[in-house]
Amino acid sequence: MTDLTQCRFFISKPSPCGYLPGQQASNLLFDPRETVDAERFMQLCECGFRRSGEQFYRPRCQSCNACMPLRVVANEFVPNRQQKRNLKRNADLTLHITKPRFTDEYYDLYARYIEGKHADGDMYPASPEQFSRFLLNPLPFSRFYEFRKEERLLAVAVTDELPRGLTAVYTFYEPNEEQRSLGRFAILSQINQCKRLGLHALYLGYFIRQCRKMNYKTEYRPIQMMMHSHHWYRYSEKALAD
Repeated sequence: MTDLTQCRFFISKPSPCGYLPGQQASNLLFDPRETVDAERFMQLCECGFRRSGEQFYRPRCQSCNACMPLRVVANEFVPNRQQKRNLKRNADLTLHITKPRFTDEYYDLYARYIEGKHADGDMYPASPEQFSRFLLNPLPFSRFYEFRKEERLLAVAVTDELPRGLTAVYTFYEPNEEQRSLGRFAILSQINQCKRLGLHALYLGYFIRQCRKMNYKTEYRPIQMMMHSHHWYRYSEKALAD
């Protein structure tokens, strides 16, 4: 097992937070010169880290600790009534797992998603270079989870397959299929894949209580969050309030 205490980390320069107005954000960065295999990244995830492109990071802000790592305990998860309806609504989709690569089909879906869902964000406008830098990396554990209706591609969940869990990196989908709730379906499918593979948890990145657009992450129970003591705790409103 890799000893993370022997690894080097760096602190990024503060910059405006993309989630909480008026806050400055900085990250603890894993040394980019180090090789990251599946076991090492698994250990980083278990310590609250996340991946963006080829960068492995966790928030380390001077005046704020709102970001809390979150994971769904897969083998204890039971879908609620709304989630069962979602699974039934998308039962006509098939899952194909492939290695990340650039194709016109992937990029066209990504560009439509960014334009339809994030035209007011810093990822707009999409470009092939941005797509490749963000989602195509020579990492042995990175996968594209394709969701297709017959031959038509409707969604891609970029997923890292690790020894004790999956981590949801990014999902892009057809914005004109809003009634399917494809983002939620991708999470449910990743949880089910964890169960099939006998993995402990699906890592969903960070939760910020004050950020309404992150509320969807708490719909998948049971959830564990890494609180300020750097231990994982079962999610509850009371735990967040303490």
